[in-house]
Amino acid sequence: MGIITAIGNSVPENRDALINGRSGISDLSLFPSKYAGVLPCAEIKISTELLKEKLNAYERGVTRTSLLSLQALKEAVVDAGLSPEELSKDSTALIGASTVGGMCLTDELYHDANKSDNGSEYLSSYDCGSVSIYLQSKLKIGGIINTINTACSSSANAVMYGARLIKNGLADKAIVGGADSLAKFTINGFKSLHILSDEKCRPFDKDRKGLNLGEGAAFLVLEKEEDIAGRKVYAEVTGYGNSNDAYHPSSISDEGEGPYLSMKAALEIAGINQDEISFINAHGTATENNDETESRAMIRLFRTPPPFVSTKSYTGHTLGAAGAVEAVFSVLSLYHQEIYPALQFAHPIESTGLKPCLSYAPSSLKHIMSNSFGFGGNCSSLIFSKL
Repeated sequence: MGIITAIGNSVPENRDALINGRSGISDLSLFPSKYAGVLPCAEIKISTELLKEKLNAYERGVTRTSLLSLQALKEAVVDAGLSPEELSKDSTALIGASTVGGMCLTDELYHDANKSDNGSEYLSSYDCGSVSIYLQSKLKIGGIINTINTACSSSANAVMYGARLIKNGLADKAIVGGADSLAKFTINGFKSLHILSDEKCRPFDKDRKGLNLGEGAAFLVLEKEEDIAGRKVYAEVTGYGNSNDAYHPSSISDEGEGPYLSMKAALEIAGINQDEISFINAHGTATENNDETESRAMIRLFRTPPPFVSTKSYTGHTLGAAGAVEAVFSVLSLYHQEIYPALQFAHPIESTGLKPCLSYAPSSLKHIMSNSFGFGGNCSSLIFSKL
């Protein structure tokens, strides 16, 4: 696994922040925005220029999204012990995900288009597959390459797609994940929807005011079970489900039909019962719609839901990276048998009464469900199991 978020530049750094309840949500200091000091975000405190220097990535048109992806991908490849020869095989797939991708440089592209007759170096970055193409080129990955954009469930679907490639004999290894960087495109867009909070977000709290945007990248290496001898193995992907309630462009149906169906499908694929889920890493955006509808869906499926938390109170909502970021957190919980605390929670939503876990605790965990729900009602649930 590999990850970079506002709470750490590696897997160990992220785990340390989770254990100690350290949020990465703060005022913007590197990203130029008129909302700096007004709308807190989970900004990675490394400049784009420093990332280029650290990664020796000076290609024409390279974006911050690609740089964050490269940082996380390199950590995952090293952690998995994958050699250049293994990466170059046609049985090694790369499935990336993003919602913004190279569109983080929309302003630069616009300015170039108005001042230069020779086009902009960021034009090729604007393609939806630009990040995955860059990573494939940089690491010489030889197999199937694809990019998924299903809004905030994007990288959860990348994990699902990679697992299905392996299950159906189309890949022996699948490097899966996603990335998004902060951009005026998204900050202004989410501001127009009136769902950004002017304080640190409070998932599942009755006084929640909205989400905080974040940036990050995470990748996981999936392999066939028969090929893992000698590998460091964290967990097993046992279940996955995707559903769309087709209710509204930016909201989930009041009863949480999409979340309910995606969680139910994941249980069916995993072949386990509701009471076998030890913990839920909830989508939990801290918006009025999501937290209440996700709560209703959990109550509908589990009756009495298992312990749960939303880690977006640490990383903000990283959009296309969220599913992969939270998959890494779920796997860390399983591997180390521990639950990380919710932050900023005070009072439960009155209509549901659910309370997330409020303190770090060692715990006996067998199956963890990770939820990721996107605009348009695209809802995905993953289940990771302890080996």
